[in-house]
Amino acid sequence: MELKPIRTKADYKAALETITSLLDATVGSQEAGTLEVLSLLVEAYEEEHHPIGPPDPIEAVKFRKEQMGRLRT
Repeated sequence: MELKPIRTKADYKAALETITSLLDATVGSQEAGTLEVLSLLVEAYEEEHHPIGPPDPIEAVKFRKEQMGRLRT
């Protein structure tokens, strides 16, 4: 795959498919390098197009208490 910026949903989908196919790449191989670069490109695309904001503080506390088994319903 040619490495290029991810600008469209089609580019994004193609990058994700390539990443999936490279997950078992041998460390240090050319495929592993491609996987690393594509992962960075996908991360940048997701941060720009699908940002995840901080959680609501109250909901974050409730979630953490639930994880710890301390939330009463």
